[in-house]
Amino acid sequence: MSRLPAPENPVANTISAPAALDEDAKDFVEAVTKVDSKTSSLDQDDVAQSKGHTFVSSINKNEPIVTRRELWSYYLYYNGDNGVGPNGFSMTLFQSLANAAGFDPVKGPGSSCSAEDASGQCVVPWAGGTKAVSSVVLIANGVSFAVMTLIFTTIGSAADYGTFGRWLLFVITCICWAAQFASMSLTVPSRWPLAMALYMIGFISYGATLVFYAALFPRLARNTAHSRALKEQYEAGEIEREEYEREESLEKNRISNISTTHSNIGYIVTLCLNLSLLLPLKDNLLVNNYTLVLTNGYWVVVGIWWFIFQQPRPGPPVPKGEHYLTIGWKQIWEAFKQYKQLPYTFIYLFSFFLLADGLNTTGTLVAICQNDKFSFSFLQNTYLGLAQAITSTMSTLGFWYIQKYYKISTKKMFVVTNVVTILIPLWGMLGIWTHKIGFHNVWEFWFVIFFQGSILKTWIKAKFKQQFSYRAYNVIFGLFQAPYYAFSQTMMAELTPPGFDNMFFGLFGLSNRASSMIGPNVIQAIIDKSGSNWMGFPFLFALCLCASLVIWFGVDITKGRRDAVAWAERVRKSTGTKAD
Repeated sequence: MSRLPAPENPVANTISAPAALDEDAKDFVEAVTKVDSKTSSLDQDDVAQSKGHTFVSSINKNEPIVTRRELWSYYLYYNGDNGVGPNGFSMTLFQSLANAAGFDPVKGPGSSCSAEDASGQCVVPWAGGTKAVSSVVLIANGVSFAVMTLIFTTIGSAADYGTFGRWLLFVITCICWAAQFASMSLTVPSRWPLAMALYMIGFISYGATLVFYAALFPRLARNTAHSRALKEQYEAGEIEREEYEREESLEKNRISNISTTHSNIGYIVTLCLNLSLLLPLKDNLLVNNYTLVLTNGYWVVVGIWWFIFQQPRPGPPVPKGEHYLTIGWKQIWEAFKQYKQLPYTFIYLFSFFLLADGLNTTGTLVAICQNDKFSFSFLQNTYLGLAQAITSTMSTLGFWYIQKYYKISTKKMFVVTNVVTILIPLWGMLGIWTHKIGFHNVWEFWFVIFFQGSILKTWIKAKFKQQFSYRAYNVIFGLFQAPYYAFSQTMMAELTPPGFDNMFFGLFGLSNRASSMIGPNVIQAIIDKSGSNWMGFPFLFALCLCASLVIWFGVDITKGRRDAVAWAERVRKSTGTKAD
């Protein structure tokens, strides 16, 4: 027998007077969805109208089905937006110039931080005094994350309106491209403040591109041919709700995992291209600058197609009396007031805020240690990146195959990957008490888990001496943390009320990319006081562990998904919205 339209895919229609609803939801409807009917140019499938007001639904049955060309251009954008430049080489170049411009505080101004008899500390002039280079890098990251927070809260939700979201991603992408190309001006150590500024601009815009790119994913997943067919089968009574939810979840995981795989493939291709410069020009003083420009050029070539082939799926106009710079704050405030109706969604958002803060800061701290060990070498970092990218690609596809074959839930896959990623700060913490492990040796950054206790490990350590340490980190990162990012994104999609994707993915972006305001500031204060990078790892391990435990035992994805669907339906019913 036939059913009403699938709960995840309601369609807005004519509105009548608001029905009874709890006060929080009423506030939400009034604050978020009022628009003067005269300002709307959309038909009734897009906007339900009544008495001069409209309730906007971002789900429209007439949205175009995702084409193969559009989906591939979506994947290719992420292929180029792989982070090699703004999230890797830019920081290496910035830290390298700062280290070259700084001095050893033990020996005083004029000394070199890289001298053979250096103390291992390095400071640069800062606000009338001095500050450790590591702390300066962490401050740059902390400020960058704070600016991301301002971006996501101010204009993130505005992406639901008109074509603003499409142009927002394009403009932010161009800003990131410009910052990367401007790195050609970083030719002498005295320009380290400029390097810091360009790194921050590039890093901020890069983080924003990831969030607004991810916000497109739920809408694309709902509009694939397979998802449309599932919806029709469910509404025709051919499949049960549980099967519909499971298959739709797998479709979301398919797109998420394939896009993550493409990002890792792009990482591999970019690093291989970099070797074409780093090897023949290794003695050229500007080879790092050339490499950064080449990396950015690759992103331009493969990323531009998304803006050409993306099909139009515009939202409604901005409500009358509202502005792009103000509506985001109002929507976020109203969304937060829904925590009682969406408990699992907000538990996940809050816990992931802390988890992402810990893991992002851990990555920064490990990168600082890695750059110190390799003397800021783009070539060595390219080799490390290749190890990470190859394992990331293999593991993402492997985890997706296992999930698809055994029909494993998203949360279980997330937990498996998450367990290993939180062991990274624990491993660094061990370096406080011993120099044999804990990111003091290069052997740890290779395949430490696979080779631990084996004869092969002993041979590799003898063969490569100190070169095995840091690479193990990159392999383990690739094996588990790449799928972790894919599954964490899909979990958010599962817990997001259908039709409110940009709003809740904006909050997810706040939890993910803009969360690292606590970690960098706490860690840089610890480093300043202790003089040791490793003293920051205990705080990061505790932060990651506590947040992970809450997600593992406090978030029920099945109930959370149904709560989100029910909440979205209640909001629509409160305004008389019907589903075609």
